Order: sequence, then structure tokens, then C-alpha cells
Amino acid sequence: MPHTIDLSNRQPFASGYNRQCFRHPENPLLCLKVLRPENIEARFHRQSLVKKLLGKRRIDDNVQELKAHQQSAIRQLIAQGQAETVWRHLPRFHGSVQTSLGVANVSELLQDEHHRPAETLEQYLQRQGFDQPMQEAVRHFCDWLQSTGILTRNLLPHNLVVVKQAYQPKLYLVDGLGAPTIPGKLSAVPAWRRRYIGRRIQRFYLRIEWELGDRQQSWEHSQKL
Repeated sequence: MPHTIDLSNRQPFASGYNRQCFRHPENPLLCLKVLRPENIEARFHRQSLVKKLLGKRRIDDNVQELKAHQQSAIRQLIAQGQAETVWRHLPRFHGSVQTSLGVANVSELLQDEHHRPAETLEQYLQRQGFDQPMQEAVRHFCDWLQSTGILTRNLLPHNLVVVKQAYQPKLYLVDGLGAPTIPGKLSAVPAWRRRYIGRRIQRFYLRIEWELGDRQQSWEHSQKL
């Protein structure tokens, strides 16, 4: 019988609408992402009938994250011996395990210099603004996306964390890897893949601008290109 990790007396260090993040009780260098089933259920019931027919797996973030790590760009880089390129801006991924709160995805826990979970880009922007070091970090991250062809969903500041390396900030994408089904299939066409990634990057800069503004205009309206 597989080992079950007990999280019954643990508090998450981060919570999103769909998942909660826990420090692994047996290995503090790992993060456990656990679904919030009540919110998944509520989200499912808000879907149209057509989307409901596609099942709950399409809105299961853990299932989608497992699938995202199998995308062609990542598989090809690893097969070519370039795994380090993959993990340059992604936490190392270790599959899934069973916990007392359900199945969890396991990844490297990115930490600050005090061994606390690293702050998000959203928190950094609130504290420091879009300063020169972060402008460089964002440029390096976007260059990595374009050079590797790795697909993501819309890049949101709360889904990226900031790690200091050689006194400079570096960005890691901790949520939002992968693309919806149809864009994922169309990405086999190189020109389409470049256009898709380019639009994600454009929206990323728009989102940063929106985060730093007065937010009088909704993000949904601001992101239209």
C-alpha cells in the first residue's frame, strides 16, 4: 500500500482558489500542491452543459499540471540532455503522491535567503515596483520562453515567484504551465507557437502595468490586444 503523507495538522503557506500549497512534512525542500475539492465542485457546476460533458479532469489543476510537464518542448529538451534549461525558470517537478487531503503534486520549494517560501512577483511589485533588476529578470524569463518554446497560460504575477541569485532577482513559474487543448495542438506549427508565446508575453507586460496602476479599469478589459 503506498505511503500517505499526513497533512491533517499542517497549515498551507499559500492558497489559491483551486489549490493549497504545503511544505512537505518529511522533506522541507519540497512543495505539495493539494486540490480544494469544494471549489473545484463549485467551478464545475458553473460550467455550461457542453463543458460539463468534458468532465472534471479538464478543471483539475493537478491533472493539467502533470499533462503540462509532458508537453513536447519539455520532452524534447530533456531527451536532448538539456534538462537544466527546462528548470532554469521552473521548479523541479517530482510527480504526484497521496496525502491525507488527497492527491498532491510535488515540486521543488523555492525559498528566500531565510528559508521561507519565496515571495511572488505580485508581492515584489507591491514592495519594489517594476525596478531595473526586475525588468531584467522579466526580460530573461521571456527570452527563455521564446527560446525553449515552452507553453504557458496567461502569465500572472501571483503565479511567479522571485528567487535571489547572485544578488539579482530571478523568476520561476510555479503555476500556469501548459496551454489549453486546442492551442496545445496548434503549437506543432512553429510560427503559431511563436505567435502564441509572443501574445502571452505581451499580456504579461500589460498585466504588470495594470498591477502597478490604479486598477480603475478591470483586468479583463485591460488585457485585450
